[in-house]
Amino acid sequence: MLKTSERNEIPQSWSLSGKIAIVTGAARGIGRETVKLLRQRGAYVVASDRNSAVHGLAASEIATLEGDVSMEETAVRTIALAKERFGSVDILVNNAGRTMNKPLVQMSVADWDDIMAVNARGNFLHAREALKVMVEQTSGTIVNVASIVSTVAMKDTAVYAASKGAIAQLTKVIAVEYGSKGIRANAVAPGVVETDILEDIVADSRATLASYGDVHPVGRVAQPVDIAEIIAFLSAPASAFMTGALVMADGGYTAL
Repeated sequence: MLKTSERNEIPQSWSLSGKIAIVTGAARGIGRETVKLLRQRGAYVVASDRNSAVHGLAASEIATLEGDVSMEETAVRTIALAKERFGSVDILVNNAGRTMNKPLVQMSVADWDDIMAVNARGNFLHAREALKVMVEQTSGTIVNVASIVSTVAMKDTAVYAASKGAIAQLTKVIAVEYGSKGIRANAVAPGVVETDILEDIVADSRATLASYGDVHPVGRVAQPVDIAEIIAFLSAPASAFMTGALVMADGGYTAL
């Protein structure tokens, strides 16, 4: 029988020891689980969110920042904090996002702009600021959280799907533009994940999302840690030959 220490060991190619990571949307759900997992794998982490609950993650190896990802100054402050606290930026996880479920004809310009600002502009701003550091050091990894609606259509998701499609394409452009600089960019496309993302839309977000389990071939929806594991893999040396990829993490939904 393996000793506990042996069971907890991971291959060196999966280790993030000494790496400095940024995770946006870190107060809950996928973001929170990603912060915890990257730290377990050895990374130092800057965790940001507009929700003050993000400060509950603060530790000597985890710096926290409160701010709106759609604002340019938040991206600037986030990268500056990573450099000040830990010395650099090796990994950027653009996880922060919002959703909206409305028929297109009922959507206002403000609705469209609000979702695009967080999901698309937020990814652009943080990638731009992180790339300034990564290009200088000729290394870095960006992982963007897209969605299955980057590639398939669902009713009442026009702006959410458009924003996530933008993220998928931004990822590919970064990969092509900066591959020669030692920088990789990949995106993960989750299916339904049991989180609080619908809390302003339905009475019980988690129960509503969990109810979609039977439409996935695996018979359940994802838990946040399922997606965090893929993000950690895409951040690690184990995925060194992957860039510009959109990794489907959907329990087989898009295989139907």
